[in-house]
Amino acid sequence: MDGHPIENLMKSTMENIKNMIDVDTVIGNPVSAPDGTTIIPISKVSFGFASGGSEFKDTNLDSSNRHPFAGGSGAGISLKPVGFLVVHKNTIRFLSVTEYNPYDKIIDAMPQAIDMISGLFNKDKVNGDNYSEVYNPCDPCD
Repeated sequence: MDGHPIENLMKSTMENIKNMIDVDTVIGNPVSAPDGTTIIPISKVSFGFASGGSEFKDTNLDSSNRHPFAGGSGAGISLKPVGFLVVHKNTIRFLSVTEYNPYDKIIDAMPQAIDMISGLFNKDKVNGDNYSEVYNPCDPCD
């Protein structure tokens, strides 16, 4: 026996959504510039899904056990460009489509923060001794 008709509605809707949205929709195909810069578009995808149905009593006593069914399903998709990931030589930057985005500041500051943190753990030779110099903002300046 086949599944309930609502299953077919849901399956059909989900397959169509799957055909419309894939990873290339969210993270677009990279574009290479002549100077070696690679630009990757980034988008935000939102979607909603609804499905429903109703069974009606069959007035024909000779029919099978199945009741007449009416139903429907639908989906809505929103695709919004967020920005571009720009890769050039050893730098990676995120350029937002909006004017101000606090995440831009965080992403742009990450390479500097990583360099600063890794610098805290690097060992330097001073006067022939090995030591690890740790920055303490509470120490008075010389």
